[in-house]
Amino acid sequence: MLSPDKNAIESNIKRSLFLADKSAFNYYRDLSEKGYYNRIILGNISQTIQIDSVSCNFDVYPYAVATYARQMIIRESSVTERSLVTRCRLLNAVRSDNNPHGFIMESFEITENKDLNTIKR
Repeated sequence: MLSPDKNAIESNIKRSLFLADKSAFNYYRDLSEKGYYNRIILGNISQTIQIDSVSCNFDVYPYAVATYARQMIIRESSVTERSLVTRCRLLNAVRSDNNPHGFIMESFEITENKDLNTIKR
């Protein structure tokens, strides 16, 4: 969940960037420069992600991963449901407190992020 709280956003982003290469940081930087996080805070917007499925090919290294999800953008006046598809490759890494699963995402990309419907509140 992404809540309209600056400290929570910064803390969660900082923790998540331990799990990825620069490709994820580039998305964060681009969104930040475009004012995305400021609009979430100022508009009191909450977001949730519901994972529908994850596909991972463990037969070939680095492991190709695709994630299919629904993103809900919750505003005071409406709720927008979006389709979200991401792809990346997973690299083996040392397990640590910052990376308990022992994988690093590389070449992260959002391949689909489109509106499915909007419901007025």
